[in-house]
Amino acid sequence: MDEKGSETAALWWLYVIQCGDGSLYTGVSTDVQRRFSEHQQQGAKTARYLRGRGPLRLVFSIEAGNRGNALKMEYRVKQLSRSEKLTMISNRKLPASLVTTAVTEITK
Repeated sequence: MDEKGSETAALWWLYVIQCGDGSLYTGVSTDVQRRFSEHQQQGAKTARYLRGRGPLRLVFSIEAGNRGNALKMEYRVKQLSRSEKLTMISNRKLPASLVTTAVTEITK
């Protein structure tokens, strides 16, 4: 079951937001645009890290599969250096090391 209680599995996404101070925030969601809007509104659902760091800009998103894979991918992206994240964003794809790991996890 997904968040809304339906039987179909939700498709999860990994996303990266660039803050006004240039820092990068990585998260996961089933609806990137909805989640980005929540972050921009700076309300109760905004990640604490993003509060007061606007303007925010969505700079990267990619399908991550199910929730478990999305969380693993998020963890691995957070382990990347800033320069590796910027390369990922400019290339519009995950680094090869993450793709290989993600494929291995999915096929297990």
